Amino acid sequence: MQVTVKWVDGVMFVGETDSGHAVIMDGPPDHGGRNIGMRPMEMLLLGVGGCSSFDVVQILQKGRNEIVKCVAEVTAERVDAIPSVFSKIHLHFIVSGHDLKPAAVERAVKLSAEKYCSASIMLSKAVEITHDFEVISL
Repeated sequence: MQVTVKWVDGVMFVGETDSGHAVIMDGPPDHGGRNIGMRPMEMLLLGVGGCSSFDVVQILQKGRNEIVKCVAEVTAERVDAIPSVFSKIHLHFIVSGHDLKPAAVERAVKLSAEKYCSASIMLSKAVEITHDFEVISL
């Protein structure tokens, strides 16, 4: 896997992936940016949420659970120092489906957190990462 980050101007960068996708990263005006792209640390959280959501959906689908929607709300706290690293990350999954059993969702979230999600498992070596979930029956 390889990505390329190209400086545009100010504190704006374009990130390109070897899978052919691009994203704009920018900073706030008080840091020289124009606020027209995500912050790199936001992208890191999106990566954790995306990686774990992928796992949760795949595990539930393989278990023949009839899921309709899966939302991961990812919140984080950062230290008040430089570097301003994450000190805590929390993933809250809201999973909607027909006849969806909470035990199945709990198992999927746990398997993602402990076995499958490369992003959260890697970050958990340095950051406290917690997970919870809620099930919405349709």
